[in-house]
Amino acid sequence: MTEFDPGDYDISELGPAIKDIEDVGELEEILQAEHRGENRAGAIALIESRIEKFTEDDEPEDVEGLDLDSMSTAEVGNAIQGIDEVADLESLVEREEAGQDRDSVKRLINKRIDSLQGSDKGEKEQEIIEKTAEERHPDLSHPTRDKRHIRALHNGVYRDMWVYCETQAGELVDVSKEMLGKARALMDQYNEDYDAEERVIAVLIGSDVEKHVADTIAYGADVVVVREDPRLERFQHKPYTEIFCDMARGGATHTENESNGGRDEAWRSYDKPRYVLFPATNNGRDLSALVQAELDSGLASDCSGLYITEEVISNPVKTGVAGEKKEFSRVLHMKRPDFSGFEYSTILCIDNPTREFHPQGASVIPGSFPIPEADPDREGLVVTHEAPLDSDWFRVSVTDYDQLDEGIDLSGHEVIVAFGRGIGDDPTRGVELVKELADQFEDSEIGVTRGIVTGSFKFDGHVEQYTHEDRQIGETGQVVAPKLYIAAGISGAVQHKVGMDESDTIIAINTDPNARIRDFSDYFIEGDLFEVLPQLTEALKQGTFSAAIASDGGEKRGDAE
Repeated sequence: MTEFDPGDYDISELGPAIKDIEDVGELEEILQAEHRGENRAGAIALIESRIEKFTEDDEPEDVEGLDLDSMSTAEVGNAIQGIDEVADLESLVEREEAGQDRDSVKRLINKRIDSLQGSDKGEKEQEIIEKTAEERHPDLSHPTRDKRHIRALHNGVYRDMWVYCETQAGELVDVSKEMLGKARALMDQYNEDYDAEERVIAVLIGSDVEKHVADTIAYGADVVVVREDPRLERFQHKPYTEIFCDMARGGATHTENESNGGRDEAWRSYDKPRYVLFPATNNGRDLSALVQAELDSGLASDCSGLYITEEVISNPVKTGVAGEKKEFSRVLHMKRPDFSGFEYSTILCIDNPTREFHPQGASVIPGSFPIPEADPDREGLVVTHEAPLDSDWFRVSVTDYDQLDEGIDLSGHEVIVAFGRGIGDDPTRGVELVKELADQFEDSEIGVTRGIVTGSFKFDGHVEQYTHEDRQIGETGQVVAPKLYIAAGISGAVQHKVGMDESDTIIAINTDPNARIRDFSDYFIEGDLFEVLPQLTEALKQGTFSAAIASDGGEKRGDAE
């Protein structure tokens, strides 16, 4: 019996974790463990796709020779992958019903039957024939809904992962460093998995951005493509989009599946990037949507997890034949929180039979990945983008501006102590206790919920600064991912969860044992924050948690569940 527990991995980690497991029986056991445990659809699909990879070429099983009563569920699952006759499988169901009558075994066999009936239709299989918009809608004079993008490219060559490195006020923003580190890790694993030599390409666009070239290489880039121009001092949609797309296409314009023009670039020999990452900042969100549309591809916005693996798809829009499965390789899986904040979706950018979607693109939520340790000894290639810039791109110019107070940046801190409506009994004292606890850590900040910002609480002047909107965490505030997140008097509303769910460790303090935040906390302390916070502060001062245990009834308040 395998010791591998799929519940120990989130979906973004599971694919890489099982990539070296080739024993179908062990994979079937892992699949059953997932069914018994969290039963995640994405995890099940990953494991099943791995199983299919090693069962496609199996020799037909001797159905009559199978002794179901002596076989485990995993062994049965392994054996039936080599049986392609529905009648033989139906006979196995009858034999199982007459024997141990295990639901898990019957479910596996019936699933195999469904798979064969869905893919083995002989003459019923129908190839999907691609039609033009005019053929699909002969009654319309302008069938624009299905109109192809003019730059569509088919049978293109794609390589490398590109990272748009944003600068603000002349500085390289932290999320750019995060993306470079993640891209480096992804492409190192990619090159090992696919025996390839693909690279991380950093893109710098602006005025006086060449000074960041060495940093982008130190954080993981193999190549840095730079465009300097005084007119690019401020982000503008049109020039930044045109420049990035010209870099990505090498100057080529793709019309009717043909590559027209283009420059001879010694450092690259492909049509478009395979993958591209943007920061999910205000400017990064704008640029990512414009660039991906111009490059005729899709975009997964506000992602917090990325991994690359194979994916088996049966959607006829993607396979071209109804009922047929197809394995797509080198697919970037882009994990993002749903609007509810309590679930995650994994977005895929997969080609159609007559159309390719590259680059596979994502924008990354700041704080989703750690900033890597810079390696000043790394070497990389620097490419200067010198294509002419159309003056018409700069029709808009900024003649005057006011600089707003940038407020408090909560991202990048190791500890966040946040508070919510639970301070209502004594708002000023509650903030004082939160600050006293935060002060015990070397790198900490204070955050608030929307309920504090929009509520009618009265705070004394010396703590009011900690209650403003610039400290709000959540869907309409900042997104943070510290090593430790302490939530005092916070109920766990969906909007707040979106802003802090990626924290490494979450400790919640609440008087309500059924508060929603308990469901996604690592430790839940049932108690009044006015009593618990001083105990935690004292424990940190003394370096022992004995100070956090009260003499009467304190074990209930201090229990971490």
